[in-house]
Amino acid sequence: MIYEYIEKNYQNGEPIFLSELPGDSKDYLRQEMKKLVDDGRLERLYNGVYYLSYVTILGTKGRVSVDRFIEKKYLNVEGKVSGYMTGLSLANKYGFTTQNPAAYEVCSNEATTKQRKQTIDGNTIIVYKPMTAVTEKNKSSLQFLDLMSVIDRYSEVTGRERIDRLKRFVNSIRVDFSIVKDLLPLYSDRVYRNIYEGGMMCELV
Repeated sequence: MIYEYIEKNYQNGEPIFLSELPGDSKDYLRQEMKKLVDDGRLERLYNGVYYLSYVTILGTKGRVSVDRFIEKKYLNVEGKVSGYMTGLSLANKYGFTTQNPAAYEVCSNEATTKQRKQTIDGNTIIVYKPMTAVTEKNKSSLQFLDLMSVIDRYSEVTGRERIDRLKRFVNSIRVDFSIVKDLLPLYSDRVYRNIYEGGMMCELV
């Protein structure tokens, strides 16, 4: 019965968290999941996290989607915004650097320590504790401030080109500068300087 539920509600590569499955007894669920793993119908990523066994179009064994794991575990927990991508991953995504990150970097309310490394299916995930609790309302502002704390270190573009890309970034994630202004004291003076050099000071006035 539990397998029918999983087949109906989960796609190939999607992580299945034991905590989100229906059932009153977690011990019973664990036993059922173990049977499904032993039967080859499920793969166990680590304790309490599984995914469907499947074969890719190339005939190779399917793997878990790390992006979807991060999304469910750290960014949107039970449908609620709880984190965001940060660091080099963020700078690369929005065209400030061509350098490919060696690890996924996220800020999440799920973090229990200031910084923690986790390895999932050979991929490194670095989870940081945010400056303040992440909400749907402040997520973009925190992401902007995080970028401004590393842009001078990561950006391969300067001058007018950097300013233009920053404007596109700000517009694409819809940064609310009234929230940025409130959060700015949580960050170092370096962030204030980078905002000034990035042509964004007028947004804070």
